[in-house]
Amino acid sequence: MDGWWKKNPFFVEYMVHESTALFVAAYAINLLVGLVRLGQGEMAWNGWLTAMQSPLSVVFHLAILVSIAYHTYTWFKIMPKTLPPILVGGKPVGPCVITGTGLAAAAGVSLIMLALVWRIEKRKKNSSAPTH
Repeated sequence: MDGWWKKNPFFVEYMVHESTALFVAAYAINLLVGLVRLGQGEMAWNGWLTAMQSPLSVVFHLAILVSIAYHTYTWFKIMPKTLPPILVGGKPVGPCVITGTGLAAAAGVSLIMLALVWRIEKRKKNSSAPTH
């Protein structure tokens, strides 16, 4: 029974998709640790922020980014198979449209979040800059 899933490409893709959930969990734990450190005070929080800037942390975050991007893609790729038929004007919506719409929505929300964080950081830097 060992490795039975390796014989069928569908099951291989399924197992890879499901294994990326481990990276999602690892990132959730990382954020939870950050929240705990924030609750422990400024020194603990600054220590966590410093740890997040280490080369190992950057590699960890890049691996998580790649796995979450793959997880997102495969999630929306599976969506047309799991949804009941969607009819628009009496015609079924194609699987590519469903997958593409989901991916576009995920990309759009990600860009909005990036813009918000960027704006907050910009304001933070401007407010802490010395005035002459």
